[in-house]
Amino acid sequence: MASSRTISPGTLRERLAKLVQGPVLGAGDPAYEESRRVFNAMIERRPAAILRCSCAEDVAHGVTVAREYGLPISVKGGGHSVAGNAVCEDGLMLDMSGMKRISVDPERGLAVAEAGLTLGEFDAATARYGLATTLGVVSMTGIAGLTLGGGIGWLNGKHGLACDNVLSMEVVTADGRLRTVDARQDQDLYWALRGGGGNFGVVVSFTYRLHPVSTVLAGPISYPLERAADALALYHQVASAAPDSLTTAASTTTTSGTRSFPPGRATLTASSTSTSAPAVIAASARARCSR
Repeated sequence: MASSRTISPGTLRERLAKLVQGPVLGAGDPAYEESRRVFNAMIERRPAAILRCSCAEDVAHGVTVAREYGLPISVKGGGHSVAGNAVCEDGLMLDMSGMKRISVDPERGLAVAEAGLTLGEFDAATARYGLATTLGVVSMTGIAGLTLGGGIGWLNGKHGLACDNVLSMEVVTADGRLRTVDARQDQDLYWALRGGGGNFGVVVSFTYRLHPVSTVLAGPISYPLERAADALALYHQVASAAPDSLTTAASTTTTSGTRSFPPGRATLTASSTSTSAPAVIAASARARCSR
């Protein structure tokens, strides 16, 4: 295998440009700075080249060229990337954030979604049919990184994690091949990708199982931090007895200022989402009566 020093960034970009449909960016290109940015502004790395993939074939070419020259490779999906893994230093970055095609089959309860979609974009497409799946809690998160890491969400109490709802994936492996993995073919890779994180390949699309979701009732209840012990005891009591349709989470926060709490006040906040309205109403009423 050739060393990464045997190819300059300019030559790398020229080589890729002859193979792919999407643009290949380098330092000095106006879109380079935008493309290398992720949500976490602390990540400050500069890839030798960024391939803005437009299709699975672009991804396959990128993986093949990176392997040929021994280059580090990183993958950007929706662009949230709190850990910063989407951006490499002096390697090849595959930017799939423009791959946002999604096909919803309401009759079969399925969605085929490309890896550049965010949760909000995915939900907007499936909500038209009264359908959804477990996919995180922040709309700007990318579906790919979240799903490959397991993927908690407001529906996981009833429908499992995001990875539990993946029926198949299209993935480019290190040999540059595009494979379809599911419970029948490439079973070990399918198992690894559903929650195993990275380094098994570059997933370009997911097929998700969808579930009927109509009325959703959600919201937070905040307590002053000095009442956290009592609030958490009540939270445990309610959550333990709640049906699977009620998903809850508790966190400590610092307020920006509300009618109940001044700016900078530390609070304990219990958030709930229910696809069964009576359950969350009862839980909220009990919590409010105990404040």
